[in-house]
Amino acid sequence: MNNKNYENNQGPETQPAEQSKPAPELQQLKELGTPEIPKEETNIHCLTIIGQIEGHILLPPHNKTTKYEHIIPQLVAIEESKQIEGLLLVLNTVGGDVEAGLAISEMVSSLSKPTVSLVLGGGHSIGVPMAVSANYSFIASSATMTIHPIRMNGLVIGVPQTYEYFDKMQERVVNFVCSHSGIKKEKFRELMLKTGELANDVGTVLFGEEATQTGLINQVGGLSDAIKKLNELIEINRKKNAENPAQQPEGRLQ
Repeated sequence: MNNKNYENNQGPETQPAEQSKPAPELQQLKELGTPEIPKEETNIHCLTIIGQIEGHILLPPHNKTTKYEHIIPQLVAIEESKQIEGLLLVLNTVGGDVEAGLAISEMVSSLSKPTVSLVLGGGHSIGVPMAVSANYSFIASSATMTIHPIRMNGLVIGVPQTYEYFDKMQERVVNFVCSHSGIKKEKFRELMLKTGELANDVGTVLFGEEATQTGLINQVGGLSDAIKKLNELIEINRKKNAENPAQQPEGRLQ
């Protein structure tokens, strides 16, 4: 009798507790501020570069960061994907780790699929090479780009070799930017070493229209312009592949 009552009267205490999961609508409301987001199949992948580029050293947890170890696998997956035909790179970054930024820039520039970048807010410091790494680049009229020499925080060994190392690192950035944009090395170095514009520092801040006038960025525009251009490049790439499947896409489009 006791056994029967025990079996029939099992309460919540004896049942395995199920972990309550929020409804998908509530989860989206919490994370994105909206109960529903568009779900459309697309051949364009949007990759965002925001905050500070995190490289070999972890940044404080309260910093908004883009981790290069998260971006690189995505770029590999984009290159291998049969569904994705183009990449939209959206930037709003203050810069960050130089080597991490250059690594991402090199991978974007070496993709066989069409790429378009869009600078919103800011594309500063190492964000400049990332912006020009795409086949075609846009910048919002209100966005800015800061060009300045390489700087380093922390302990620096005061020997001539340290200066040579900085100079070589700077040369890597200059060569990459000038080979993937329409700006000349002399002009880029002039902007980089300009005095008087930044308080207690050297460098230049370019607004949207100024960035295009120097040849650094292709065009002033917004999201619709970037997507339209990317679709045009995708269509050109399709025709090239149809005419000659073995032909590799050309480099940066001017």
